[in-house]
Amino acid sequence: MSKKYRIIITGACGKMGRAIINGIFHEPDIQIVGAVDTRLLGKDIGLLVGEEPQNIYIKDKLEQVIKETGAQIMIDFTNPQAVMKNVRTALIHKVASIVGTTGLTSQNFEELNMLAEKYQAPVFIAPNFALGAVLMMKFAKEASKYFPHVEIIEKHHDQKVDAPSGTAIKTLEMIAEERNVINQGAPHEFEKISGSRGGSYQGMRVHSLRLPGLVAHQEVIFGGEGQTLSIKHDSISRDSFVPGLLLAIRNIEDMKGVVYGLEKLLW
Repeated sequence: MSKKYRIIITGACGKMGRAIINGIFHEPDIQIVGAVDTRLLGKDIGLLVGEEPQNIYIKDKLEQVIKETGAQIMIDFTNPQAVMKNVRTALIHKVASIVGTTGLTSQNFEELNMLAEKYQAPVFIAPNFALGAVLMMKFAKEASKYFPHVEIIEKHHDQKVDAPSGTAIKTLEMIAEERNVINQGAPHEFEKISGSRGGSYQGMRVHSLRLPGLVAHQEVIFGGEGQTLSIKHDSISRDSFVPGLLLAIRNIEDMKGVVYGLEKLLW
């Protein structure tokens, strides 16, 4: 194959970073040329995931790695504190960004739109790269036309720092496009323990669980007269995110500005 996408992975030593390296290691059209993290500096990425050494070592200076490798795409699965600095650095060097880190604010999106336009480099952001999760959101949006009373329960591992999850927020936003704002529950309900009814978004409730042993899970529960409807998705392992990530890598050259949501690449 004549063309290869040259990739840098930030957050390479995290669970998601390792899953990405392992998942795209043998893709013939993708070449990992750099890896950035603050941990395990000098570690070969091949050894990091149980493969043969690749002579590509963990470094902690993204700008240096970009200059050394001539990378085309940066993949960021770090944390809300690091992601904006990483994407700014990538865009300044006209490197496209694929972001799976959640916790970005509306102000962050405004800044990224401005920078993407200024430097003419695309940014693709997805709250969830699992194809099944994207379908779950699509089906939930459709169901909300007929079942306006809805609550979301999302469950993630106990090291996730933001709540609710990006997937839950995206689901609420998609449902809100079809649903009028209504207040759910008893008109005079009250909480004996603060927060027990969860967070509220346009009258919809969202509940976040954080426990060891979980990866990423979400259930959207609709209620109607004499019935309920549940739409559920479970990521059993981080391997579930790789197919969506590959889809983003192979389509990012055709993008402009900031593109949000894997559904933009599916329909």
